[in-house]
Amino acid sequence: MDNRELIRLALEARQAAYVPYSGYKVGAALLTKAGKVYKGCNIENASYTPTNCAERTAFFKAVSEGEREFEAIAIVGGKGELPQDYAWPCGVCRQVMMEFCNPKTFHVITAISEEEYLDKTLEEMLPHGFGPSNL
Repeated sequence: MDNRELIRLALEARQAAYVPYSGYKVGAALLTKAGKVYKGCNIENASYTPTNCAERTAFFKAVSEGEREFEAIAIVGGKGELPQDYAWPCGVCRQVMMEFCNPKTFHVITAISEEEYLDKTLEEMLPHGFGPSNL
Protein backbone atom coordinates (compact mmCIF):
# COMPACT_ATOMS: atom_id res chain seq x y z
CA MET A 1 0.00 0.00 0.00
CA ASP A 2 1.37 3.40 -0.86
CA ASN A 3 1.55 6.40 1.47
CA ARG A 4 -1.28 8.25 -0.28
CA GLU A 5 -3.75 5.42 0.27
CA LEU A 6 -2.75 5.11 3.93
CA ILE A 7 -3.21 8.87 4.37
CA ARG A 8 -6.64 8.67 2.70
CA LEU A 9 -7.66 6.03 5.25
CA ALA A 10 -6.35 8.20 8.11
CA LEU A 11 -8.40 11.13 6.81
CA GLU A 12 -11.42 8.82 6.75
CA ALA A 13 -10.75 7.67 10.33
CA ARG A 14 -10.48 11.31 11.44
CA GLN A 15 -14.19 11.80 10.68
CA ALA A 16 -15.10 9.48 13.59
CA ALA A 17 -13.12 11.47 16.17
CA TYR A 18 -14.97 12.30 19.39
CA VAL A 19 -13.61 15.72 20.35
CA PRO A 20 -16.32 17.81 22.06
CA TYR A 21 -13.78 19.70 24.21
CA SER A 22 -10.76 20.48 22.02
CA GLY A 23 -12.25 20.25 18.55
CA TYR A 24 -8.88 18.75 17.48
CA LYS A 25 -9.72 15.72 15.32
CA VAL A 26 -7.05 13.11 14.67
CA GLY A 27 -7.22 10.02 12.49
CA ALA A 28 -4.67 7.25 12.11
CA ALA A 29 -4.29 4.30 9.75
CA LEU A 30 -1.92 1.55 10.89
CA LEU A 31 -0.52 -0.84 8.28
CA THR A 32 0.50 -4.35 9.35
CA LYS A 33 3.30 -6.27 7.64
CA ALA A 34 0.59 -8.57 6.23
CA GLY A 35 -1.06 -5.59 4.53
CA LYS A 36 -4.09 -5.15 6.79
CA VAL A 37 -5.05 -1.66 7.97
CA TYR A 38 -6.45 -0.71 11.37
CA LYS A 39 -7.98 2.75 11.69
CA GLY A 40 -8.21 4.80 14.86
CA CYS A 41 -9.45 8.21 15.97
CA ASN A 42 -8.92 10.25 19.10
CA ILE A 43 -11.57 9.91 21.80
CA GLU A 44 -11.82 12.64 24.43
CA ASN A 45 -13.29 12.44 27.91
CA ALA A 46 -14.55 15.21 30.19
CA SER A 47 -11.93 14.32 32.82
CA TYR A 48 -9.16 14.37 30.14
CA THR A 49 -6.98 11.61 31.65
CA PRO A 50 -8.98 8.78 30.00
CA THR A 51 -8.65 10.46 26.60
CA ASN A 52 -7.07 8.18 23.99
CA CYS A 53 -5.06 9.24 20.95
CA ALA A 54 -5.86 8.03 17.43
CA GLU A 55 -2.52 6.24 17.13
CA ARG A 56 -3.03 4.21 20.29
CA THR A 57 -6.63 3.44 19.31
CA ALA A 58 -5.35 1.92 16.04
CA PHE A 59 -2.55 0.00 17.78
CA PHE A 60 -4.79 -1.36 20.53
CA LYS A 61 -7.41 -2.47 18.00
CA ALA A 62 -4.75 -4.30 16.01
CA VAL A 63 -3.01 -5.87 19.01
CA SER A 64 -6.34 -6.96 20.51
CA GLU A 65 -6.96 -8.89 17.27
CA GLY A 66 -3.58 -10.64 17.42
CA GLU A 67 -1.45 -8.41 15.21
CA ARG A 68 2.16 -7.93 16.29
CA GLU A 69 4.06 -6.83 13.17
CA PHE A 70 3.65 -3.35 11.73
CA GLU A 71 4.97 -1.49 8.70
CA ALA A 72 3.75 2.11 8.96
CA ILE A 73 1.19 4.52 10.39
CA ALA A 74 -0.33 7.59 8.76
CA ILE A 75 -1.56 10.39 11.03
CA VAL A 76 -3.67 13.45 10.18
CA GLY A 77 -5.05 15.94 12.63
CA GLY A 78 -6.11 19.44 13.48
CA LYS A 79 -9.06 21.70 14.06
CA GLY A 80 -11.54 22.43 11.32
CA GLU A 81 -12.74 20.39 8.39
CA LEU A 82 -9.28 19.66 6.94
CA PRO A 83 -5.84 19.53 8.59
CA GLN A 84 -3.80 22.71 8.24
CA ASP A 85 -0.54 21.50 9.78
CA TYR A 86 1.27 18.27 10.65
CA ALA A 87 0.01 16.34 13.69
CA TRP A 88 2.94 14.56 15.32
CA PRO A 89 2.40 11.62 17.70
CA CYS A 90 2.70 12.40 21.40
CA GLY A 91 5.37 10.81 23.60
CA VAL A 92 3.02 8.12 24.92
CA CYS A 93 2.10 7.08 21.37
CA ARG A 94 5.75 6.98 20.36
CA GLN A 95 6.44 4.71 23.33
CA VAL A 96 3.59 2.37 22.28
CA MET A 97 5.13 2.25 18.81
CA MET A 98 8.48 1.29 20.38
CA GLU A 99 6.79 -1.66 22.08
CA PHE A 100 5.61 -3.21 18.82
CA CYS A 101 7.75 -1.81 15.99
CA ASN A 102 11.31 -1.94 14.76
CA PRO A 103 12.40 1.71 15.11
CA LYS A 104 14.73 1.43 12.12
CA THR A 105 12.07 0.20 9.67
CA PHE A 106 8.68 1.40 11.00
CA HIS A 107 7.47 4.54 9.20
CA VAL A 108 5.50 7.39 10.76
CA ILE A 109 3.76 9.40 8.07
CA THR A 110 2.23 12.68 9.20
CA ALA A 111 0.13 14.47 6.61
CA ILE A 112 -1.86 17.53 5.76
CA SER A 113 -3.25 15.85 2.62
CA GLU A 114 -2.52 12.90 0.35
CA GLU A 115 -0.04 15.08 -1.53
CA GLU A 116 1.56 16.92 1.39
CA TYR A 117 3.19 14.65 3.96
CA LEU A 118 6.39 13.81 5.81
CA ASP A 119 7.68 10.25 6.20
CA LYS A 120 10.04 9.51 9.12
CA THR A 121 11.25 6.32 10.73
CA LEU A 122 10.32 5.74 14.36
CA GLU A 123 14.03 5.99 15.17
CA GLU A 124 14.04 9.54 13.77
CA MET A 125 10.94 10.33 15.86
CA LEU A 126 12.26 8.75 19.06
CA PRO A 127 16.07 8.57 19.02
CA HIS A 128 17.57 6.38 21.72
CA GLY A 129 14.12 4.97 22.51
CA PHE A 130 13.52 2.39 25.21
CA GLY A 131 11.80 -0.79 24.10
CA PRO A 132 11.64 -4.56 24.59
CA SER A 133 15.22 -5.00 23.32
CA ASN A 134 16.45 -3.00 26.32
CA LEU A 135 15.14 -5.57 28.80
